[in-house]
Amino acid sequence: MSKLVEVQNLKQYFRVAGTIFKPQYVKAVDDVSFHIDKGETLGLVGESGCGKTTVGRTILRLYEPTNGKIIYDGVDITHADMMPYRRKMQIVFQDPYASLDPRMTVGSIIEEGMIIHKMYDRKRRQERVYELLELVGLNGEHANRYPHEFSGGQRQRIGIARALAVDPEFIVCDEPVSALDVSIQAQVVNMFEELQEELGLTYLFIAHDLSVVKHISNRIGVMYLGKLVELADSYELTFHNLHPYTKSLISAIPIPDPAESRSRQRIVLQGDVPSPLNPPSGCRFRTRCPYATDLCAEQEPEFREASPGHYVACHHIEKIN
Repeated sequence: MSKLVEVQNLKQYFRVAGTIFKPQYVKAVDDVSFHIDKGETLGLVGESGCGKTTVGRTILRLYEPTNGKIIYDGVDITHADMMPYRRKMQIVFQDPYASLDPRMTVGSIIEEGMIIHKMYDRKRRQERVYELLELVGLNGEHANRYPHEFSGGQRQRIGIARALAVDPEFIVCDEPVSALDVSIQAQVVNMFEELQEELGLTYLFIAHDLSVVKHISNRIGVMYLGKLVELADSYELTFHNLHPYTKSLISAIPIPDPAESRSRQRIVLQGDVPSPLNPPSGCRFRTRCPYATDLCAEQEPEFREASPGHYVACHHIEKIN
């Protein structure tokens, strides 16, 4: 498999306070590296504020990276002109209520990208809008309506149609189902899978709901406080996870079988997530980890390959597993 997207030692710091001589930064993403192969879905999970969305937006250069490299299809685009890549890389935003302009009709919203990239003539663009609406499960006649006339699930479909309008290869799906009802979530996730098969798309699928990510992803990365703590094949991460934080996340996934659910041990983490303004020294998870030792406070664990394709950042993998 050839790599489509690769990030190397990506850092994204936001200045939030402090003085000119002593500025303070939130290390939203701190030294994250991974790649996504063509045609695959990489899931990215973690609790709110761990830096998942920032990773997605920085890859698309909606935020300029503080440090590190972004490589797209073999080309370093960290400081490149993004206009040619805007067509190839798109995003579906989290909030379907905030991401659509209320003053524009649905047709204009979907057509806008095609106009900017000078795609097709006017008649073909109109046809394409109808095709895209049909593709995402809406009607062509919806093109003349405004976003407020649609439900959350329908708006998210419009957002997906807008992302597909410029024929992208790579889509960042930024928590695309978290604002939707559970019944609609399944429909939208299934639609993402069908579109991937039909159009050969590559996804970075960001969510905090592991059960959704597990369903759609080939591989899953787990983030905690700006760091990637584990990355593995979807099945491997679900059943043979190594990091204590991943174990806790997996134990929180609801199981539909009541007997099995009762017998299962839920791993509840102690304490609160530390402030990203002042993260703990060494391993960032140590303040909530039942296995933490002095070594964890002194030394940051290396993100290393524990078994083929299974990466983890922990000093005590052998002791825990």
